[in-house]
Amino acid sequence: MNKLKTRDITQLAIIAALYVAVTAAPGLSAFSYGPVQFRVSEILMLLPFFNHKYSWSLIIGCFISNIFSVTAIDMIVGTLATSVACYLITLVPSKMKWIWTVPVICAVVNGIIVGAELHFVLKIPFWINAGSVALGEVVVVAIGAAIFYFLMKNRNFSKLIN
Repeated sequence: MNKLKTRDITQLAIIAALYVAVTAAPGLSAFSYGPVQFRVSEILMLLPFFNHKYSWSLIIGCFISNIFSVTAIDMIVGTLATSVACYLITLVPSKMKWIWTVPVICAVVNGIIVGAELHFVLKIPFWINAGSVALGEVVVVAIGAAIFYFLMKNRNFSKLIN
């Protein structure tokens, strides 16, 4: 990895803080944890598609967000899911036609890993957990993909993200 400049560190910190703020925000936090998850902050999972450095923001933001979860194990397991998803996203070619694979990656990884976690913690059948987490993930990240698809047509926004 290249040396990070002060600007890079600032950007990464802002993205991590934004992830935490949106996840734990009153009104949104009810949908951020538990068997039915529509974690709005997961829209930010699109950022590693454009620039791999944002993976660090999301991993740290997820870890901090999961401090507020119903179970302490979520700090480890949830962060593992985010780490795996970020890694797989960085393997996708950074061409706009591939942006639609990001919601699928996020849904499958989080559905399996977080679904298994919820199965062991809450004793709810695995497939119910996996399905509900995957559904929430694919909806949120697909909406984000549509937003980013159009935002990236703006040269200034594209320059800021890349």
